[in-house]
Amino acid sequence: MKELDLTEMKNSKSGTIVKILGGRGMRTRVGALGIRVGCKIEKVSEHIMRGPVVVKVGATRAAIGYGMAKKIIVSLE
Repeated sequence: MKELDLTEMKNSKSGTIVKILGGRGMRTRVGALGIRVGCKIEKVSEHIMRGPVVVKVGATRAAIGYGMAKKIIVSLE
């Protein structure tokens, strides 16, 4: 399986989160959005020029910053 960060994924593709890089604060922030290792995640869209990335985890949609999205590693399905 191929592993990419969220910024490298194409829109409408999904995968399983395998790693969240960064410190405890980063993991706490994304964890509050339901983004955790082992969860299925779908990339809905992204804005050009390093703007926010919109993702879907379960029934929840969330926009996360480009830097945070770069630290979420996903295994494609």
